[in-house]
Amino acid sequence: MLRLSELRLPLDHTDDDVRQAVLKRLGIPARSLRSWTVVRRSVDARKKNAIRLSYSLDLDVADPKALLERWKKDPHLRPAPDTTYQYVTRLEPGAAERQERPIVVGAGPCGYFAALVLAQMGLRPLLLERGKPIKERTADTFGFWRGQRQFDPASNVQFGEGGAGTFSDGKLYSQVRDPRHLGRKVLEELVACGANPEILTLHRPHIGTFKLATVVRGLRSRIEALGGEIRFNSQVVSLATEAAAGGQRVCGVVLADGSCLTAHHVVLAVGHSARDTFASLHDLGVSLAPKPFSIGVRLEHPQSLIDRARWGACAGHPQLGAAEYKLVHHLSDGRSVYSFCMCPGGLVVAAASEPGHLVTNGMSQHSRNERNANSGIVVSLELEDLLPYGRGPDDPLAGVAFQRHWEAKAFALGGGTYRAPVQRLDDFLAGRGVSRAPGSIQPSYAPGTTPADLSVCLPDFAVQALREAIPAFERSIPGYAMADAMFTGVETRTSSPVRIPRGPDLQSVNTRGLYPAGEGAGYAGGILSAGIDGIRVAEAVAQAWATMPLH
Repeated sequence: MLRLSELRLPLDHTDDDVRQAVLKRLGIPARSLRSWTVVRRSVDARKKNAIRLSYSLDLDVADPKALLERWKKDPHLRPAPDTTYQYVTRLEPGAAERQERPIVVGAGPCGYFAALVLAQMGLRPLLLERGKPIKERTADTFGFWRGQRQFDPASNVQFGEGGAGTFSDGKLYSQVRDPRHLGRKVLEELVACGANPEILTLHRPHIGTFKLATVVRGLRSRIEALGGEIRFNSQVVSLATEAAAGGQRVCGVVLADGSCLTAHHVVLAVGHSARDTFASLHDLGVSLAPKPFSIGVRLEHPQSLIDRARWGACAGHPQLGAAEYKLVHHLSDGRSVYSFCMCPGGLVVAAASEPGHLVTNGMSQHSRNERNANSGIVVSLELEDLLPYGRGPDDPLAGVAFQRHWEAKAFALGGGTYRAPVQRLDDFLAGRGVSRAPGSIQPSYAPGTTPADLSVCLPDFAVQALREAIPAFERSIPGYAMADAMFTGVETRTSSPVRIPRGPDLQSVNTRGLYPAGEGAGYAGGILSAGIDGIRVAEAVAQAWATMPLH
């Protein structure tokens, strides 16, 4: 099998056009091409008057060795890689029953993929999730947005089955290095659980919130069918530890009801908002380190403006869909202002996880057909920015205190009822102390919004950085600095504020048997990379678990 990449065709083409393009590109007769499969499809929009689709294809051809020799100087024709996932171990049936179960904490993408791969290897994991199953969690979250339910700190955008990515755009791409094609394993499992097969071929695939809920239930069913167990409303509040060489080791987990479950292999996949877990780990002496992240706002524009800027006259073509963007502006002081979690045709949503604090995020359905586009526009932080908020120069939880400070400011600025403060872009850029009422762009945030001066709930350096970056972004996307584009504050959860250091064996550097994983531990950023890290950690657990003496 050969892999042919960067085969470009017009937007309007047929399967036979693809076949003919392959034959012409390689200079081979029709009988030599037995079959072809689309591996990746992306959009080449460098020329807006001639947008094309770019394909990577796996080809079954006659005499592939001769064809490779003939085109040996062409970097776009190579042997197709083997992307089949290889398990590091597979237990014989019944073998795991003689050992204690590994425990996975957290039912986000990292935790679910760690549990799935452990179950596929025969280890019968026990997964503990503080929140509720996806159906109940969705009812709580949408009920809160609509003003029908009170805010629930244990069941919201951040906590519950599926993790924070469940209420997002469901993006499934990542920039992590992936030589073993673990990302392909993640995508194939998602398709097996109900995701659209198109995610296997699109260059920038996404699922969307409602479809993600179906996929999450499918993952749960697969884990349980393989002997795993999942318990909801089961918050891990601490670890049981014992002294060991070089520090300590895990011997169990303590739940909120006071019970303790024995375990010597614990995958900690709690997500970036598990602040109480970070504090508990710190109290136990588990090694933690502060980690930079970003702070900013959500910015809404008409989706039609973004479509025209990206696609030109081709805007609205069914092969293209709602356009995305990715922007970055580098400041003279070394900071960056950049777009984060851009949601085409989406909504700005309430994403708080603690009472008295306000956080925003973005969400899109699979159709991406809402009126507005929104994106986080955020400013990078340095560790020294966090120092004034910590309890000392070495406080690993200083970032958590920083987030809480500005989230509380936003909550108060919005009126103290989870309404979000909003401001017209022209008022923000001009430094006006008040915001006029929204114009043509109505903010999409629910439970509601309050016009306000957003500089009150942002650090001064972030305010100045945003005021410098927006005009620069206008040069990339004409109309971006439109007067009544809407800022909604505040965005603080771009990534985890801590890192839990781990060694080459993926265990905590000072707490044996603890496997920090995913976004909360500082090793992922998004659904796909979190799933990949979950697989890697599951493999490490399986290899260590196999060396344990039988009980």
